[in-house]
Amino acid sequence: MGGCQTEAKPTAVADPCLNRAYQAKLIERYIEKGAQRYGYNHPNWEVYCDSLIAACPNVAVGYQEKAIPYLKNGDYARAFALEDKAVSLDPKTWTAYRGFLYCIFTKDYPAALRDFEQAEKLVPGGYQMDHTYWFYRGLCNLELGDLKAAEADLLRDVAAQQQGNASTAAHFNSLFYLGVVAYEAKQLPKAADYLRQALQQYPQHPDAHYYLGLTEQAMGKANSAQQHLAQARQYLQQGYSMSEDNLFYANYPHQITAYEVAQALTAK
Repeated sequence: MGGCQTEAKPTAVADPCLNRAYQAKLIERYIEKGAQRYGYNHPNWEVYCDSLIAACPNVAVGYQEKAIPYLKNGDYARAFALEDKAVSLDPKTWTAYRGFLYCIFTKDYPAALRDFEQAEKLVPGGYQMDHTYWFYRGLCNLELGDLKAAEADLLRDVAAQQQGNASTAAHFNSLFYLGVVAYEAKQLPKAADYLRQALQQYPQHPDAHYYLGLTEQAMGKANSAQQHLAQARQYLQQGYSMSEDNLFYANYPHQITAYEVAQALTAK
């Protein structure tokens, strides 16, 4: 009599989309040598992003890159649906980036604070767009009117940059925003000191000149105030700016306009 035979179980095939090297090859093919050859306003950008997503739906970069045209063109609903997907797939990489978008693009400061708090847990001491997470938290709290929290955040930002060496210069916009916070808190000498430090590093900073002008107006230094306001106008006309990423697409908190400078120059 023949014995019972056990059928061999098929060998499980590993999903290549879970392989980091395979993902990297797809990103190179569809993004670096695909979409990015055309630019985000070209129809092929989305075609290549969709091809990556179709090949491996679990690769967060496909969704993040697909979001860029919507983000840059102001279609935030579509952009953030894709950004949310990227964060869900790879929170360690994309949570802070979404927080940056909330802070700078959509001005959803509570959402930005939540993302940066989570990002700090995922990547302690991380940076986004050349700044610490504390920098953006400071901007959010400034815009929400919590000046004490804003100052504390920005001081942590500076401390993170200096890493115990007080002689290391902090980023000029960290100093600029500390000056703005102090100005809003009516701590005028402190505001003037921070703004002058920012200008030592970046003498053509129009926003720093503007707020130093306002600060000196409030301190009764009319002549010096007018000089700084005139310099703010001059440097704006010459094309200088806060020198931050994405200024072409979105205004940073407390970023000035030529109209504001003109009004301040004619104020009595």
